[in-house]
Amino acid sequence: MKATESRDARQAPNADAAIGTIVEVRGPVVDIACPRLPPLHQALCTHSNQQTFIFEVHQHLDSAHVRAITLHSTSGLCRGMTVYDTGAPLQVPVSPECLGRLLDVFGAPLDGGAPLPASEYRNILAAPAPLPDAVAPSDVLETGIKVIDLLCPFVRGGKTGLFGGAGLGKTVLIMEFMHAMVTLHQGVSVFAGVGERIREGHELWHMMEAAGVMPHTLMVFGQMDESPGVRFRVGHTALTYAEFLRDQLHKEVLFLMDNAFRFVQAGSEISGLLGRMPATVGYQPTLMTEVAALQERILSTRAGAVTAVEAIYVPADDMSDPAVTAIIAHLDTTVILSRAQAGKGIYPAVDPVQSTSQLMDRHFLGDRHYTVAEAVREHLARYQELEDIITMLGIEELSEQDRRVVLRARKLQRYLTQPFHVIAEQTAIPGVSVPLAATLADCEAFLRGDYDDMPEDRCYLRGSMQEGP
Repeated sequence: MKATESRDARQAPNADAAIGTIVEVRGPVVDIACPRLPPLHQALCTHSNQQTFIFEVHQHLDSAHVRAITLHSTSGLCRGMTVYDTGAPLQVPVSPECLGRLLDVFGAPLDGGAPLPASEYRNILAAPAPLPDAVAPSDVLETGIKVIDLLCPFVRGGKTGLFGGAGLGKTVLIMEFMHAMVTLHQGVSVFAGVGERIREGHELWHMMEAAGVMPHTLMVFGQMDESPGVRFRVGHTALTYAEFLRDQLHKEVLFLMDNAFRFVQAGSEISGLLGRMPATVGYQPTLMTEVAALQERILSTRAGAVTAVEAIYVPADDMSDPAVTAIIAHLDTTVILSRAQAGKGIYPAVDPVQSTSQLMDRHFLGDRHYTVAEAVREHLARYQELEDIITMLGIEELSEQDRRVVLRARKLQRYLTQPFHVIAEQTAIPGVSVPLAATLADCEAFLRGDYDDMPEDRCYLRGSMQEGP
């Protein structure tokens, strides 16, 4: 998954564009002597053995020196090499033909295809859309996933975070959201793979092709073995494409990032390389600003909607980690994936009690949805409270009312599991998509006791109860 060309022909060497020379190389950090200082975040380049190296300016050291982060391996760089000014910050080619492609942080192909034909070039570091053009989150964006639509609904034009440790299914959920965007909403998806393992990226690409959604999807990867500068900027590149699709095609755009925590890690790595003093728990002092610079660009305008779903790794399952709290501040919906749920075989492993949405209120959802969701959450929360008593004394020691609540909660817990389309080949279980109206009707029936006599295993890994078992 390496690009065949690092940059377009506009950055060929030009004696008039020579801006300085390399004086020191320390890992991905390059110090450059420049009689004329380039602006911060300017893209510079140099050439060696038919290879182009791109730098991004991060610091002005003094009146004649800048410190930059290279966006490539520094093997081949040496002191005295001439550095050229590209004349702009890092830019990528954008075009409607970007859908169905696999690109890197520079917009170069990773799928072995031809370079992307450029209708225009856009800076990856752009200001958010003007406030008068922004549109507030409007309504629920159905995903067809029962537990999500019922208890922590996605907001069209909002931002959702999938929080969880390793191995809890964040990537599988993201893949199912991409499938839902294409099949339910005829929209497009832009996927940002931040610090992806090559194996994961390769599997994801081919699974999306097998699921039939790749023609409506753009994937942008910054791999784990690449420079921290690439991992730090790949989210901005993907967001640039999402903004282009929103503004030019007027489509419903689903922006996905896996993993937002690796974006923070890359920023922390760059901060240390630049010599900044670490702040809380060793994170960079610019943590809040860097997160906000990315998150505040994710918004909808009159031209189209961008709905974001971000997988966020939680270090040691600690939700109070500074990186996690910095990201949460920008989210409308938080989906917590629980190791306890996964241990019980409940997939998706969403914690129904901790997962919430800021727009989970009666006025936004309507009376029926709000009432059913709160009743289901109350049943599941009561079951969690009584689990220890049931383990020690048995369910027979509970009151008749509590026994009824527990039995219904166990059925609801299993009903909220669901087989997914994108992993149907691995599980041999056909994926299902359940409309919100059917989920609400089923949950009302569970709460009324219509299924009290049904065995629990009949509720597990299925679609609507109205369909055949």
